[in-house]
Amino acid sequence: MPHQLVSVHESHGGAVREFVLGGKGNIVTEAMVTLLRAHIRGAADGGGSGRGLKLLIIRGDGSHFSYGASVEEHLPGTVERMLPAFHALIGELLHCDVPTLARVSGLCLGGGFELALACAMIWCDDTAKFGVPEITLGVFPPVASALLPAKIADAVAVEMILTGRPVSAAEAHRVGIANAVVPAGTLDTALDDFIKMAILPRSASSLRFATAAARMQLRRRYADDIAALESLYLGRLMSTHDAVEGLRAFLAKRPHEWKDA
Repeated sequence: MPHQLVSVHESHGGAVREFVLGGKGNIVTEAMVTLLRAHIRGAADGGGSGRGLKLLIIRGDGSHFSYGASVEEHLPGTVERMLPAFHALIGELLHCDVPTLARVSGLCLGGGFELALACAMIWCDDTAKFGVPEITLGVFPPVASALLPAKIADAVAVEMILTGRPVSAAEAHRVGIANAVVPAGTLDTALDDFIKMAILPRSASSLRFATAAARMQLRRRYADDIAALESLYLGRLMSTHDAVEGLRAFLAKRPHEWKDA
């Protein structure tokens, strides 16, 4: 039986809600984006069952967070719908006043990394690897282009985007991507301790106000930049030979043939 694209679990008396990414490689598809948007909107509602919610956690099913976004859905004919929906999801995640945390083990790449990057905090174990390998397919990551330079040193952000080089958990912690790194096999225990010590004793409403205050500048930057980045991607990049060739070569498992145009 296939795994659910997004399953939802609650703990700590309903104060913590966890969204678990599923499917092969926990790949971010348009269908997953639709589900996540609905779940995040529900969590962001301060009334009803969401009133006492103090933390949202996003994690991947199994030993990896996510291999990234669907390459098939980035081809012409689909990307025009998929990309704006994904960008809207990131905007809604950034604007969610409930604190958000990405729990990362294993590979956290491409659109999966961008999803984690939009969370207020990232906790990982030492198996984690973060990266935006889009350039190897002839494209670029719009969300990471907006968020990475706002979170870490510009030189590191630019290198990651231009080279596609993944960074280890230790380096991610050192440059400011990850809040905490713990040994493999201890992440759930460490995270549970953190929740009990730093989240549960706080007022849910006060946590929402603090989140809104702390993320105000990042929200504004993303809103200012993402429309232009989306236009650059859809209106110019996807009209080039090399962008489409890189995607198709990856799917066909063959070497790409760049025309440098």
